[in-house]
Amino acid sequence: MQLFYRSDDSQRDRPAAMQYFYLSLAIVSEVIATSALNASQGLTKPWPVALMTITYAIAFIFLALTLKSMPVGIAYAIWSGAGIVLIAGVGWFLYRQSLDAAAMAGMAMIIVGICIMKLFSSSARL
Repeated sequence: MQLFYRSDDSQRDRPAAMQYFYLSLAIVSEVIATSALNASQGLTKPWPVALMTITYAIAFIFLALTLKSMPVGIAYAIWSGAGIVLIAGVGWFLYRQSLDAAAMAGMAMIIVGICIMKLFSSSARL
């Protein structure tokens, strides 16, 4: 069993749109899982726990597919940054959690950082 591998060129030939589709599915699944974790009230409600378990598994499957052809640093930065912003929005919308100006400014910086990475970093080009 090989724990570490280097992606070969055949993996890098996969269309960039497919990698971002996989990454988007990973992000959405992670946001659903984190929302279910909150709804589980400390893992005491079985249906939210089941949803959380399934959607975290889906998130990591699609993140793993993304990592076949996208550098881990770039994929994880986008995954975690977008997840932070989306789950904060879910918390605000569904759970009525407040977002002050500092929180919104921080999330705006995360979004700008992701855009800068995607637009200007040669590491982010597939």
